[in-house]
Amino acid sequence: MGEMVTLASNGMAVSGYFAQTPGRKGPGVVVIQEWWGLVPHIKSVVERLAGAGFLALAPDLYHGKSAKSPGEAERLMMAMNIDKAEKDLSAGVSYLQEHTANPTGKVGVIGFCMGGALALYAATRNPDIAACIVFYGAHPKVRPDLPSLKAAVLGIYGENDKSVTVKSARDLEKKLNDLGKSVEVQIYPGAGHAFFNDERPEVYNKSAAEDAWNRSLDFLTRHLS
Repeated sequence: MGEMVTLASNGMAVSGYFAQTPGRKGPGVVVIQEWWGLVPHIKSVVERLAGAGFLALAPDLYHGKSAKSPGEAERLMMAMNIDKAEKDLSAGVSYLQEHTANPTGKVGVIGFCMGGALALYAATRNPDIAACIVFYGAHPKVRPDLPSLKAAVLGIYGENDKSVTVKSARDLEKKLNDLGKSVEVQIYPGAGHAFFNDERPEVYNKSAAEDAWNRSLDFLTRHLS
């Protein structure tokens, strides 16, 4: 269903994995990778969104590299230039905004772990992002400017996540509420970090992942229609 496309990012080219249902129109969603890179799991999320009626695109923030071990993934994540990554994501937003199959020009973002943190960061930097879904977002170098946020936010977390704790999720929720932002937070009992990744059986939580997916589709439909 999907294909690699080329995006113009700050005068340079960046590739991304794009998918749509042929003959169907809909709003756009930028999918933001975990620290592993643009791996098959992220491409499958793009394809699932396309199957649900969205135009979906995952920019390759590692520019052709990917990781197979946590150590390698951490090195790639920490070496990534955050401002450059945000420009790559903005290029993805523009690509979907201008696509002929996007009648409204509306675009949302959804990110996982590292990508969740970048999704919120991108939404605070780019007012064209109308909806932002954060799956257990974390990155030690990402500091979103929350007062600048225009998008509605859905935060999705696992109760047993040791990397992104329930407390950090509730703290973010309180900050956004205090700022008068639109925010929803869902915490899944018994779920740990990366519970949505069905290619990692050691962490995948089927019931939580299925509910989170349905919740995400409903959120995107409400805020991008």
